[in-house]
Amino acid sequence: MKPNYRRFDVTVAGIRPLSPHFTRVTFAGPDLNEWGWYGADQRIKVVLPGEIWRTYTIRAARSALREVDVDFVSHGLTGPATRWLAGAAVGDALSLIGPDATSGAEPDGYVWRPGTARTLLLAADETAVPAVAVILEGLPADATGHVFLEVPSAGDALPLTAPAGVQITWLPRSTDDGHENEPLPFGGALVPAVTAWADAWAESCAQPAPAADAAGEEPAAEPASDGEYEILWEVPEESEPVGAPEQPASADLYAWMAGEAGAITGLRRHLVRERGVDRKQVAFMGYWKLGRSEN
Repeated sequence: MKPNYRRFDVTVAGIRPLSPHFTRVTFAGPDLNEWGWYGADQRIKVVLPGEIWRTYTIRAARSALREVDVDFVSHGLTGPATRWLAGAAVGDALSLIGPDATSGAEPDGYVWRPGTARTLLLAADETAVPAVAVILEGLPADATGHVFLEVPSAGDALPLTAPAGVQITWLPRSTDDGHENEPLPFGGALVPAVTAWADAWAESCAQPAPAADAAGEEPAAEPASDGEYEILWEVPEESEPVGAPEQPASADLYAWMAGEAGAITGLRRHLVRERGVDRKQVAFMGYWKLGRSEN
């Protein structure tokens, strides 16, 4: 059986700025009609010149047109990807490592598995906004929940499509109001907003604060790190049910959180340890870590 991921040689077919910090790059390739897509937050690798690999999620794929869209976020010339983006032009060649629709292997490389949960919480910084956008587009019409998205500036609040019962709150770290206010640090807007939501949610479903050894984990337990990069990552197993009908209201929650590892770690800890959410109900991904090179 072939591996479920393979290398696709592509060229840049389009570059479109979406906001002050987001840019959409469309890639085209002769065999992208064989590009697979297993889940909403499907991870891929963009192989930059010099064989530098960086992880992204797919924003859109059009197999009939042999095209794939990837949204990049830029904070200036701070890394290989942003430096490449600054000089990218239509016709530039590079490679993507993505899912192979012809492999027949077990689907992999995605996390979003809400099961039957009826209340959804999504919390992310700008690095995970493209994944959240795809997740929202795929939700059923009767979905309910709240989405918190921290972005560099108010101008980065992109138009997103979501069911009427899902509220989206944009949290800019910089106000863009013409004043020279110091921008908030990463997580500085996201953490308090999500913490307040979690507290209100816990009270609404009479969720008691857990004992020190409750909430489905030992007090000292922490998610595993991802090798040398120490990026924290923990997701429920596919076999673990979420939001089964006979469970209490507090079990209806499914939380998907992605972004800077320090901020997301704090949010996960608050949900699980302080608000008693079972760890099986929380998908937690440290997409990057402040002060560390992105993977």
